[in-house]
Amino acid sequence: MTLTAATGARLAGRDASAWAFNGTCPGPTLRVRPGDLLRARLINHLDQPTNLHTHGLHVSPHGNGDNPFVTIEPGDSFDYAIAVPTDHPAGTFWYHPHHHGTVADQIFAGLVGALLVDGGPDPGLPVSDDLVLLVTDTTLDGAGRVAAADRMARMMGREGELVLVNGQHQPVITAATGAVQRWRVINGCVSRVLALRLEGHRLTQVARDGVFLPAPADRDQAVLAPGNRADVIVRPTRSGRYALVSEPYDRGSLGMMDGGPSADGPVTLATLAASGTATASAALPARLPAPSIPPGNVSRRRQITFAIGMGGMGMGGMAFTIDGRTFDPERDDQTVALGTIEEWTVVNTSPMEHPFHLHAWPFHVLTGAPAAGVRQDVVLVPARGSVRLRIPFTDYPGRSVYHCHVLDHEELGMMATVNVRP
Repeated sequence: MTLTAATGARLAGRDASAWAFNGTCPGPTLRVRPGDLLRARLINHLDQPTNLHTHGLHVSPHGNGDNPFVTIEPGDSFDYAIAVPTDHPAGTFWYHPHHHGTVADQIFAGLVGALLVDGGPDPGLPVSDDLVLLVTDTTLDGAGRVAAADRMARMMGREGELVLVNGQHQPVITAATGAVQRWRVINGCVSRVLALRLEGHRLTQVARDGVFLPAPADRDQAVLAPGNRADVIVRPTRSGRYALVSEPYDRGSLGMMDGGPSADGPVTLATLAASGTATASAALPARLPAPSIPPGNVSRRRQITFAIGMGGMGMGGMAFTIDGRTFDPERDDQTVALGTIEEWTVVNTSPMEHPFHLHAWPFHVLTGAPAAGVRQDVVLVPARGSVRLRIPFTDYPGRSVYHCHVLDHEELGMMATVNVRP
């Protein structure tokens, strides 16, 4: 297929200068199956460099695979060939640009899309509707132009005034009372943490970051860091209209102000409109095909430290670092032996939360997170806290990156490289 990145798309039902893949925000939903080869030509009609990252896919980072070091200049194109392994989990993923220096601006402007892997083990979910809810946020001025972020917004991690679901402002999701729907919620925001709640209902989570949980889990609130995905089962029990909201969430601060960036009040994302006579819903399976934790033959343990401190250039003297250094694409920060399993402890010494994301190689969270033991590709590292991860580097060699998925922090230097060598 062809993906063309260009400006001038409609957003929230109005003409805007949003950026889009193939003319729409979000871009087309890509569907692949285990064993497929995804061939995508990305054409750059923007006025700045771009590239493509298939977020969460366990695929090769080498060459024209999911390679964050590719640069597609304005007017140029690049042919991606991404081989999806035959044993890849079926689930919810997404795609977005990842050219360092332009990532946050391009995603804030609308360059995102959903990517679903179909097939795989069928747990027998009795769903009547399977919906993608890709959540983004942005800020538009009176002329419909995407607003630029100021210095403080970048340091905090910008949060847009307009929160959208599939490019729409507060859309209505219709359902028959008693019907079972699967909502694939993708947090495609630059910095905003989503704390999801559905009025009058609990959310039954069945998957996180593209893989099933061990069992369905009923939640009053489902928290998604930027980049996270959650598949939830929704079963309206009675007719009515129920708001899907993101509740206030305190990401921390830089010590210069009180409260967190998301502590202003709930944001309505969409409305569930249920109608009809209530019927009994089919039961969910008691167990789900969750990936097992890799065995404990760990070859190496590392500590990775996220920090915010004084000494940065151009941002009021603030430095956003990993292990005391800002990003350098030419430097190998971690060298890993192919075929090994490692444990990384990610330490956050700063007063803000940072979502840790590793490309190409998903990990199991062992400690320090509510979903310990679950495979993920983004995990929130609490302010002045840590998480411990088990990472199998057992199949793909190649060079890629890990970073804070508050994308403004990544752009300010909070990213590093990993090189997996035979």
